[in-house]
Amino acid sequence: MNNLLATTFSALITDENEQFYFLQKEGYVFRLAKSEGEHAIGDIVTGFAYLDKQDKGRLTTIEQTVTKETFGWGEVTDVRRDLGAFVNTGLPDKDIVVSLDDFPENDKESWPKKGDKLYVKLVVDKKDRIWGHLAWHEDFWKLSTPAFDNMNNQDLRAIVYRNKETGTFVYLPDNNMLGFIHPSERFSTPRIGQELQVRVIGFRKEDRSLNLSAKPRAYEMLDADSQMILAYLQTMGGKMPFNDKSAPEDIKATFGISKGQFKKSLGGLMKQGKIKQSPAGTELV
Repeated sequence: MNNLLATTFSALITDENEQFYFLQKEGYVFRLAKSEGEHAIGDIVTGFAYLDKQDKGRLTTIEQTVTKETFGWGEVTDVRRDLGAFVNTGLPDKDIVVSLDDFPENDKESWPKKGDKLYVKLVVDKKDRIWGHLAWHEDFWKLSTPAFDNMNNQDLRAIVYRNKETGTFVYLPDNNMLGFIHPSERFSTPRIGQELQVRVIGFRKEDRSLNLSAKPRAYEMLDADSQMILAYLQTMGGKMPFNDKSAPEDIKATFGISKGQFKKSLGGLMKQGKIKQSPAGTELV
């Protein structure tokens, strides 16, 4: 079956039940969900082959952007430190695992979290397991187009694809361009796959990419307490069990500031539309 997995081919429908059509290909049976369209025994159907969560051969007629030959975007659905990141690439009843080997072993805080976006393609191993393989810097260069030198001060959406000691490399999905964030232009190391709001602060003539800042403009700069609270929320995945009703001793133990200072910072952050509160705590907007 190895040569059939993660490929598109045509197969003959030989049987059916209430939920699936059953197709034969090279002696193997693949299931096609009836929810994908109406067919009959004897029809030949073209689809993409994989093993679903039940480890059953499956065929889907849904067009796939992530294949063995092409990279595409998938959304992280779960993360296991002993395995890697589970990614939804559009396959029914199947998430693809990006191996922990693709992520920095010594910096698990920069691993993706649920909801983050990864640019991957598929690899099938000798045990018929389909893995996602992260795109590297060269793959993003092939994907992107050159930036322009007149974009200073624009606010852009960015997705992190690589962290190094020298800084963070990002893809700008709305512009199909690449950018770089120096460590001095961010408050903390972002996660791989994390979406950021950034600002253009320069143009890199040597490779026609953009220098970016993940920090607010000077007039938008927050006080130290507010910055600390935002940084804490980011490291906690955007949510924390603290709000303006929390006990003073809990606030002091976690943030090292008084409840009065904490409430003042929360109020300012809410006015700027950066957070919202609920009885369960506080979360990023």
